[in-house]
Amino acid sequence: MIRWWRSLDGVGRTATMTVVVVLVMGALAWAAIPAYNWFCRVTGFGGTTQVAERGSDVILDRTVQIRFDAGVERGFPWEFHPVERTMDLRIGDTGIAFYEAYNPTNEVIAGTASYNVTPFYAGAYFNKIACFCFDLQVLQPGERVLMPVTFFVDPEIVNDADAIAEGITTITLSYTFHRSELPEGAAQAEVGTN
Repeated sequence: MIRWWRSLDGVGRTATMTVVVVLVMGALAWAAIPAYNWFCRVTGFGGTTQVAERGSDVILDRTVQIRFDAGVERGFPWEFHPVERTMDLRIGDTGIAFYEAYNPTNEVIAGTASYNVTPFYAGAYFNKIACFCFDLQVLQPGERVLMPVTFFVDPEIVNDADAIAEGITTITLSYTFHRSELPEGAAQAEVGTN
């Protein structure tokens, strides 16, 4: 390898280094999104919530108010809102909230929900056990559905090492629905097109 490198002239070395740099940059760009998603899931960075298989074994007497927020991306035709705007929940206790989605159009539409919590640092302590946001949602024309999310706030929030989260009294859980491609085999029904 060293002998090959020394045999190259200046143009050959420059071309080789350019190809290597392009390949490395392409590999880093390809890996950036999965790496960023993993980092956010592990740390709660940017309000990314955690995923748990079951609720907490510890329930504190302290409560936190959970606010629910909903929206859709610009041009997405669904109506989407929380059934209840707020819930008071003991830290560590399991809560369940419902969001309602409605497809007022004449077409089958698929959507995926992105989510976060604010304040952002609360994401490291906000755990979802089950959520409609984990799966693609497909609504038929005129269909209205209730979509649940089951969650808890980790009791470790009161022991936050930096005491950043210690004073939290309210956490806002926000969802935004985005259009997604229909899965293969999904009905392409149109209402009123006979």
